[in-house]
Amino acid sequence: MEGNATTTRLLAACLLLAALAGCGRGNQAAPDTAAAPGPAPAAPEAAPGDAPGTAPVVLSDVIETDPRYVVGISYPPGAAADQGLARALHDYAEAARGELMQAVNAQPGPPTAPYELSLGFRELMRTADVVAVAADGSLYTGGAHGQPLVARFVWLPGQQRMLTAQTLLAAPEGWAAVADFVSEQLGTAAHTRAADASLEPADREQLLATALKMIDEGTAPRPENFAQFEPVPAADGRIAALRFVFPPYQVGPYADGVQNVEVPAAVLRPYLAADITGLFAQ
Repeated sequence: MEGNATTTRLLAACLLLAALAGCGRGNQAAPDTAAAPGPAPAAPEAAPGDAPGTAPVVLSDVIETDPRYVVGISYPPGAAADQGLARALHDYAEAARGELMQAVNAQPGPPTAPYELSLGFRELMRTADVVAVAADGSLYTGGAHGQPLVARFVWLPGQQRMLTAQTLLAAPEGWAAVADFVSEQLGTAAHTRAADASLEPADREQLLATALKMIDEGTAPRPENFAQFEPVPAADGRIAALRFVFPPYQVGPYADGVQNVEVPAAVLRPYLAADITGLFAQ
């Protein structure tokens, strides 16, 4: 019986990893029956190239089962070619795994349902100047549903550093323009969802008011609110837009899933830091 249960968990983890590797996460709905979980492991703010003599990072997929937990981690082929990026991916995965094991070890006995870490990395863009990787998954340590794991990594091979929200714009004032564009798009989507909802008028108004408040708070013009973004490639290989990604609870309830807004290069260009302007399409 124990062997059958372990095999079932292993198969489930493998199937989930295959799904994560093959496609992006959509805005699927899920029951919003629990309070927001604790913060997910944060993507590193910067990941410089490894110093001479540092052992190279090896990225190996992980499938691990135990009566208490299941771990599944998958990396994209070739990600280890850029060692600064590889270390950032590895560190993020290890932080998530550490959080899982901390929860497992805090339990006096086996949990009623095995705790689980499912994390898939996928390559979004690779040019001589930009390599982008998405991380999506879930960390389950009890409760109604898992904690979403959402992170984006944009590596600049020529500069041997990570492009982050803190280094994206030339001055903090530029975030006001980005925030205005993003909040308008999210607000329009919130109005559409509220209009389509089968609710009484008063409930619909309450739903919309709550959504707009979360959008206002989650898109306040500070770089930490725009930490997760991925490049949208142009035909010439440069960046046509940045897609800002917002995990559940930042700009909407869990049921709204992961939300994103594409900000065109034309909107960003006046505010970009001088050393990355050439990466963006005209």
